[in-house]
Amino acid sequence: MGVLILSSLLQQCGGILTILRKAKPLVHHITNYVTVNDCANMTLAIGASPIMADAIAEAEDIARLSSALVLNIGTLNSSTIASMLVAGKAANEKNIPIILDPVGAGASTLRNDTVARILREVYISVVRGNISEVRFLAGLSSNTKGVDASAADEMDNAADVAQRVARMFHCVVAITGAVDTIADAERVVHIRNGHPMMADVTGTGCMCSSLVGSFCGASPDWFEATAAAVLCMGIAGELAFETAGQNGTGSFRVALLDAVSRMNQNTMEERGRING
Repeated sequence: MGVLILSSLLQQCGGILTILRKAKPLVHHITNYVTVNDCANMTLAIGASPIMADAIAEAEDIARLSSALVLNIGTLNSSTIASMLVAGKAANEKNIPIILDPVGAGASTLRNDTVARILREVYISVVRGNISEVRFLAGLSSNTKGVDASAADEMDNAADVAQRVARMFHCVVAITGAVDTIADAERVVHIRNGHPMMADVTGTGCMCSSLVGSFCGASPDWFEATAAAVLCMGIAGELAFETAGQNGTGSFRVALLDAVSRMNQNTMEERGRING
């Protein structure tokens, strides 16, 4: 992307945040119990409204009421798998964006079978994962280390992997890491915001997926919305380190939420580092 186009994208990202804060989209989560509270708080911090509804008796109804649906496979069981499929199909009927966080894809047969079934039966709008997880979705060899990306996979060309998955599933793909890569079938951008300390707090990837759901719930352009969410998370990581990084990971975690709650369009435009 040219400099002018990237500058315009940066402005669009900030603009979506302003729209989000006014619209307060309802974001339905079927997510994992390790990070569910942080995901709810992150959704609130950005100005959206979370609802954590994983019972199959209400999953379809809640999905239809929502502006976005986040499916996170971090802690799977047979009940939540069924709820994900029901909610996903209901969201598809209403053209509600669905964000898939394939936590630990490649690590176990249950995760692998589940993510394959979701991708087969539900149209996914955005995939947000680390490089190892997205490599697995691409059908490439993957060195998933539990729920973390492996160092070997991080050496790969993330843009090629992201676009491969984007074309396979007709979706937007966000690979988050030291440098974040956002892609669809035609466009690729890299975001160079963030701080290494984010990797020391469990659930920052899950929280980022909640931000993606929040931004996508406020914008019909899911590529721009995903870029805005990832940019917001990266900048928040930098601000959190500046504010509380020297105090340890607990203080950093709280400061991360604080930074998102105080995020505004000017901060995103001034601090954002996006390149093609």
